Amino acid sequence: MDEEQDITIEEEIEPTTEEGQVFSGDQKIKELKEKIKELQKEKQEYLDGWQRSRADYANLQKSSEEERKRVRALIEESFIEELLPTVDSFLMAMSNKEAWEKVDPAWRTGVEYIYNQLMGTLESHGLKIFGEVGDAFDPLKHEAVGEEVTEDKKLDHTIAKVNQKGFMLGESILRPARAIVYTIKK
Repeated sequence: MDEEQDITIEEEIEPTTEEGQVFSGDQKIKELKEKIKELQKEKQEYLDGWQRSRADYANLQKSSEEERKRVRALIEESFIEELLPTVDSFLMAMSNKEAWEKVDPAWRTGVEYIYNQLMGTLESHGLKIFGEVGDAFDPLKHEAVGEEVTEDKKLDHTIAKVNQKGFMLGESILRPARAIVYTIKK
């Protein structure tokens, strides 16, 4: 078997400058330290840039998600607003008790079922109907379309009659309730 032999080539290469001058050991160390500092600075710049890009991307994702939610809410609100006349039609049809009681009971039950199904869906998306006789008049939620004089101080500034129900989506008013308001006789 061949024995392994360590072959070492000892060749002294003296460091030189671009101009061909020979460096001393201290000079070489100083130059290498400067090169290390330069490379560390460059590395930090790359790291900072990468971290900024990563933060920018995270912010972009967050703002994109917020924008999607905002657009979805606007579309949902618009769609619900388009359905309000349909809800008004149901309410109007069912508000005339005398005529509603004359309708065939099976048909009336079917219409009430459809209305309840529609309202259940709309309510699950945050729609609320408001505006009842006896409610306190709130100019932010109600539109006074008339007044009815009363001598009862307890009724002052309460709803006497609701001409058209109001609708809220979440906390925002889609449409105020249109009502006749009691006022004190003077």
